[in-house]
This record gives sequence, C-alpha cells and structure tokens, in this order.
Amino acid sequence: MILPIVRRDIGEGSLGAGLHPVIDRIYRGRNIQLLDELDTGLKGLAHYNGLKGIQEAANIVADAIEQDKSVTIVGDFDADGATSTAVCMLALQQMGASSVNFLVPNRFDFGYGLSVPIVDIAHQQGSQVIITVDNGIACIDGVEHAKSLGIQVVVTDHHLPGETLPNADAIVNPNQPGCSFTSKNIAGVGVAFYLMLAIKAELSSRGWFTNQQIAPPNLADLLDIVAVGTVADVVTLDKNNRILVHQGLQRIRSGRCRPGIQAIVDVAGRDGAHLTSTDLGFVVGPRLNAAGRLDDMALGIACLMENNVLQARMMASELDSLNRERRDIEAGMKAQAEQTLKAIELNEGDIPSALVVYQEDFHQGVIGIVAGRLKEKYLRPVIAFAHQDDEVIKGSARSIPGVHIRDVLDEVNTKYPEIIDKFGGHAMAAGLSIPVSKLDAFSQAFTKVAEQHLAKLDGQQVILSDGPLSHEDIGLPFARILRQSGPFGQGFDAPLFDGVFSIVQQRIVGEKHLKMVLRDDSGKEVDAIAFNVDLDVWPNNHANQVTLAYRLDINVFRGQESVQFIVEQITPNA
Repeated sequence: MILPIVRRDIGEGSLGAGLHPVIDRIYRGRNIQLLDELDTGLKGLAHYNGLKGIQEAANIVADAIEQDKSVTIVGDFDADGATSTAVCMLALQQMGASSVNFLVPNRFDFGYGLSVPIVDIAHQQGSQVIITVDNGIACIDGVEHAKSLGIQVVVTDHHLPGETLPNADAIVNPNQPGCSFTSKNIAGVGVAFYLMLAIKAELSSRGWFTNQQIAPPNLADLLDIVAVGTVADVVTLDKNNRILVHQGLQRIRSGRCRPGIQAIVDVAGRDGAHLTSTDLGFVVGPRLNAAGRLDDMALGIACLMENNVLQARMMASELDSLNRERRDIEAGMKAQAEQTLKAIELNEGDIPSALVVYQEDFHQGVIGIVAGRLKEKYLRPVIAFAHQDDEVIKGSARSIPGVHIRDVLDEVNTKYPEIIDKFGGHAMAAGLSIPVSKLDAFSQAFTKVAEQHLAKLDGQQVILSDGPLSHEDIGLPFARILRQSGPFGQGFDAPLFDGVFSIVQQRIVGEKHLKMVLRDDSGKEVDAIAFNVDLDVWPNNHANQVTLAYRLDINVFRGQESVQFIVEQITPNA
C-alpha cells in the first residue's frame, strides 16, 4: 500500500547555535523544545524512589540476601523478559546473593507469567522469595498460590494493570494506580534495573558490602542489556528511555558490553562500533526472541549472562540458527495468512478495520511476528491466532499508532463478555486467549470496536518525512552526525527523508530485495536498498525516476564506509 508522504510541520525557530540545521529540524519535528531534553547523561535518569512500592520491594530482597533465602526470578519468554531476568541474576549475584536462580515458563507448556504450575515448580525447588520481571501484574492466581505456600512475592512489571491487583508483598510498576514515576513508558527490563539500584542502596545503608568485604557493583555496567530489552520491546523512547538506550549503546560501541551481546552482534555479521538503536531491535532482539519463540528462553538468558567469550559465541551461534529457523516458519505462516486474506478478496478500498487470522498449523512462537508483518502491510490492527489445545486458541495482537490495542481488547471484553478468556498488553502489542468456538464472534466484535477507534484518528495514514536532503548532506560527514544524534525508536522516530531520484541501476539481491544506484538532480550517485519489494513490480525497467521515502545509513564493508539509502517506500514516477 502506497502512502502519501507528508513533511513534518515544524514552524520557525531553532534549538540553538551549533546544531546542524537538518538535525535541528529533526529534533523540533519530534517536539523537542529545549536542548536539555536531549541530554543522555546518567545524571538525567529519573530516580528510583519515584517508583511506588520500590522501597518495600528492596527491603524484602535485601532481607532475603542477608538471611540467605532462596530467591527465584520468574521471567517472560521474550527479549524484554530475557534481559530483565539476566539483569536481576547478574546484579543479585554481584551483590552477594548466594541462592538465586530463574524460571522462564515454556510458552507451549505453561503459557505466560507467574502461573500456578510455575509457582509449584519454584516451591519444589525451595524458593522462598519470587521476583517477577516483565510479568506479574495480571497473575492474580499465581501470586495468591505462592502466598498460600508461604512464598514472598515481589512483582516488577510495566504492563497496564487490570481492575484488580495481585496480592503481592510489593508491586513495582510505573503504571499501577498511585505511582508518580515520570517514565510510564519504561520497559520491564528498566523496572528490573531500577529495583536492582534500590536493592544496592538498601544493602549499602545496612553496611552489607563492608561487612561481607564485597565491592559494591557498578550496575551501570548492565546498561547494555537494559538497552537491548528496551528497544526490543518497542516501548516509547521518552527522555528516560533514551538515556538508558544511549548509555547501553555507548558500552556496546566501545567494546565494553557483555560477551553474549558481543557474540550475537558478531554472528550477525555486524560491527559493534557502528551499532545503532535500530540494530538492537532488528539484530540482537530477534535472536534472543528466537529462543523463547521456538525453544527455551533459558538459552538466551544464559548467553546474556555468560562470561566466557568462547561459550558465549557457541550460544550466540545456536541463537542465530534458531532465528533462521524462526524466519523460515514465519515466512510460511505469513504466506498462509496472506492467502487467508486474499480469500476475502481484500483491496485497498475495502480492507476491514481490523484483521483476524487463524490457521491450525500456525506456530505459537511466531504469531506475533506474523501479526506485525500484516499490520505493516495493511496498516490495520491485526491479531494472529495459533492452536493452543483442542478448546483454546492463543492470539498475538499488533496495532498502529493511535489505536491502543489493550484498550480495544478491554472494550471488547466489557461489551461482549465471555468471549475472551484472558488478555493483557500495552498500546502497540497484546496477547489473549479465546475459545476456538468463539473465534467468529470475537472477530466480529474486535472489528466493530477497532472501527470505532480508527474513526477517531485524524485523516488517512501518511508517511511523515523530515524533508529532503541536499546533495551536500548525502555523504559520510552528515551521515556520521546523524548516527550520533539518536538514539531513535518508538515515539522518537528515526529520521526519514524524501526526494526524487533517477535510477542508474537496479537488480534483485537475496530473495526479494531491490538494490539500486540512484542519482540526484546534482548528478551525485548513491547506493540504495529496498527490502522485501513486490516482485511483480520490481525490477521495473520502465521506471527511470522514483519518489523515495528513505533513511540515510552508513554501510560498512571490509572496513570501508559508504553512504547508503534504506528505502522505506518507493514509487515509480509517471
């Protein structure tokens, strides 16, 4: 679907002397009003004491460390959950916890979060304290079961709570009622990191490190892991999240990151010194996610925690293999899903307000990715369902800007009770389970409610551009400035430019990527690549000139840098 390209309206003004005029334009287009908002130093981080319940949580865990209680981290099977678990494990070990382990539910056997069966496993292993990371706020039954067994529970989460909160000993979640923490967009790994900061401060106040002759850990050394989880979970990059991501990226670029992260970057064929926040989301995150999607997220967590470089490389290679397998499965599922949609004879004029797809042989582990791909193609909220058992199907939802998918599901649940078994999530992504017998009823209800939310959006969807680049700016000097001007991500969009170019060369590389040499009106030539093009349209020998929406990137090949366009949309000119 070709979208109109609309240039951001930034008005007159400037953020201050010294900024490149295009960078100034980019920042003002993202509602930056003061240069202070761009400060990514650690001193700008919001303090942990702004999180409701964090001191109670720190006291419980500090007591457990002092009393040598068995502590179990219960994580989630995505990259945010894996990084959250790794951060807690590493931090608690460095703080002298002698009995700490983790459990991550296998999605195929246990489903999501602190379930009753997972609590039973923790109890059998002798757990006395459970800390949930990236889950727990909706785990009412699991928390209650743990409490009945005499296990203390600390919930750390960032997902939106329901009407009832779990009966935990402490809850740390910026989105719980009464919490005044300024960064409501923080990822699960960020919440976990903040708890570790609070625990370190509490132990320090008790003289723990002095008494045990332990050097207090520098928890900032874990920010590379925090950055990966933050970007991979596609949370909005407000100022606080930008600081976390920037600080983590700096550690990766300087070679001071965890061996596991370096190994993942290496097996992906990337240069850590040139890594961007986008790479964290498209290179590191998917390889961690692949473990939880197809196998056991314990492998991803172990890779993040591994200190031995060779062992980390072996684990990263296994994650890379799982990711290739995941891509193959996803490609097959995506083709099935698109065939399902073709059967409805969709075209741009009659695409429904929301899409619901289900195939019995869909793989639970990749339905979220399939939903995301279909969302990108049709620009609608999408839910992809997979078989869970003979009675229940499990869905993964992805949404578009302006349509809060968890709110949509909440409204469906309110207006049409007894259709949804359970659901949870946030603005852009959610998960749910429904009886397979109610799929048609759910599809109709979901589409109807989504239609009402879409109607509230202002006009048609467009591609927002930061405008054109002059031929002087299409070069390495500006590309390097641009790379250092981030981090960019969800809610703080990576710079996107537009322009008209002549095609000098065009060919397909890989399976469906269009490699081009383009020429601007000054005669300057530049390489460009458009991923996953429609092979029925491209290569197009009749297209001598094209209109592009593109990102300016630096391509590194055999140690040599060159400018390259990453094409987001390409339209042949008449």
